[in-house]
Amino acid sequence: MLKPLTPMLTVAVPPHIHCGRTIKRYVLETLLALLPASILAVAAFGVDALRVMALSCAVAVLTEAVCNRLMKREPSVDDYSALLTGLLFAFLLPASAPWWLVTIGTVASIALGKMIFGGLGGSPLAAPLVGWALCRISWPGFMDTNATMLMSDLPAPLQQLKYFGLDAVSSLDPVSLLLGNQLGGLGEVQVAALLAGGAFLLIRGHVRWHIPAGFICGLLATAFIYQLLDPATYAPPLFHLLSGGAVFGAFFLATDESSSPIGTVPALLYGLAAGAMVIIIRVYGIYPDGVPFAILLANLFTPLLDRIRPKPFGGPYSFSDETGGA
Repeated sequence: MLKPLTPMLTVAVPPHIHCGRTIKRYVLETLLALLPASILAVAAFGVDALRVMALSCAVAVLTEAVCNRLMKREPSVDDYSALLTGLLFAFLLPASAPWWLVTIGTVASIALGKMIFGGLGGSPLAAPLVGWALCRISWPGFMDTNATMLMSDLPAPLQQLKYFGLDAVSSLDPVSLLLGNQLGGLGEVQVAALLAGGAFLLIRGHVRWHIPAGFICGLLATAFIYQLLDPATYAPPLFHLLSGGAVFGAFFLATDESSSPIGTVPALLYGLAAGAMVIIIRVYGIYPDGVPFAILLANLFTPLLDRIRPKPFGGPYSFSDETGGA
């Protein structure tokens, strides 16, 4: 006589099926994508660039560890997300940034931009930009590369355009700008290396193409419109794309998972709006480069854009009602 089969049940918490991707692997591959720009930054700006990056990364890790201790949470520095935030913030700084500026900005990026919202994945704003905005508004003289690196023979294209007009930048070679021969944030101006890193993230599936494509299209289209209005005053679209932190913002800042929309159409609209605001801020704002502020403003619209959802059964996109239905 056959004995009845005894069911064998395994009780476990979800997810029960894992795709193999982890936060640590995502962060490590993002750091790998930033490695070429880091190397070129050191080659261009010397030991000062290495000093800023190393200090920012170290302070970021230490700040997150202290915040976890104060919040009585499990340590999270082993996922390397704090290291990534510190490096992204360092990329926005000039190589001549003093140690106290790097420290204050990094602490603000982690404490105010990340941990105060509960840690990784909870921030409505891109964490490195929170620290950058604090430093840019509080100590503009130390953040202005045109003032802190006067002895350099590299051009400062956006500063020259803002204060001296189109004639001051008309002789700049786009290839030279592409190769990073310009003043700006020590990593954000390494355009060719950032493009290579962005392509790597796209291939690996860590970044959706919708936000970078929307960002770049919005920036180019808006710059083209202004140039059509007055070619003698406004710079061409390619200049705006290759100057400052446009490429860095498109691939590494605007694509921050916690502060960007989820859906396809919302992501495209988000990128278009951020790219367009870059040009508007560069034209009318008091700051030469509008990339960080444009992305911060776009972050604020993310909750509204996330309400654009497809109707059931693949219907067209529409705004959901107050209860969350289509």
